[in-house]
Amino acid sequence: MSRSPALLRSATAEDALFLADLWGDLLRRADHQDQVSDVELIIKTAESSPERRLVIAEYDGHPAGAVLLVLSTLSPLDLEPVVQVFTPCVAPGFRRHGLGHLLMEAAVSFAEEVGAVYLASAARADSRSGNRFLARLGFGSKATLRVVATPLLRGRLTAQRPGRSVPTGGRQVGQILAARRSLRRSQVPD
Repeated sequence: MSRSPALLRSATAEDALFLADLWGDLLRRADHQDQVSDVELIIKTAESSPERRLVIAEYDGHPAGAVLLVLSTLSPLDLEPVVQVFTPCVAPGFRRHGLGHLLMEAAVSFAEEVGAVYLASAARADSRSGNRFLARLGFGSKATLRVVATPLLRGRLTAQRPGRSVPTGGRQVGQILAARRSLRRSQVPD
């Protein structure tokens, strides 16, 4: 009987550098050392919480992929228990060896262990392979997560506040729109 070159284990502090490299574009924008510090905190939190698990996939003794599992609810309004499957990711040199499926099996086992009926995951909108992987496993779309920078939203809300017109070339936008509507009505043949 041959031994499989892939195995799963819990993350340790020594995995912080690997995880910061693996998840680099998913972590907060900061220098690399700050990202490593963030990952160290994530590892410590997962080690101390029965509602979290950070799983590392190894291939031939090398860390090759990871997934963060968090027991939560479907939403703050829908209190159905769900395991959130964060960033199931396999390093480029180790793909196509079944490690993604192995990480998802760990997610299912954790969900069964904690009594969660559902699992939820997300892939970046521009990650075609990530979205296809999740779809092949049966994940469907429940919602669309949209993100905006706070200052941008503040500016848009201020500009769109009722009763507030934004000056354009000396005229108010509301006046311009009213003039266009009036012009259209006058051009409609009777």
